[in-house]
Amino acid sequence: MARNEALRAAKYLGRALWRRWSGYHRRSRVETKMHCIKLLGQRLMARDFDRQVAELQVRIAVLNGYTALGIPVTEAVG
Repeated sequence: MARNEALRAAKYLGRALWRRWSGYHRRSRVETKMHCIKLLGQRLMARDFDRQVAELQVRIAVLNGYTALGIPVTEAVG
C-alpha cells in the first residue's frame, strides 16, 4: 500500500518535486556511497568492533581522497 501511495504522490506532485519532498535523492546518494565502499572490499578483516570501526573510517578517508581528486579547481584568469 505504501508503494501505491508513493506512486500517487509522485504523479500528483511531479517527479522532481516528489523526489525533494520524499528525500529520494538522499537515499540514492547513500546507496551510491555504499556501493563505492563495497568496491574497496566486501568484508572487514578486523574481528574487534573498535578495529572494524577504524577500518571503515580508513576506507571512507580513502574514498574522500578519491573524491577530492575529481573535484575541479577553478581560478580566475586575468
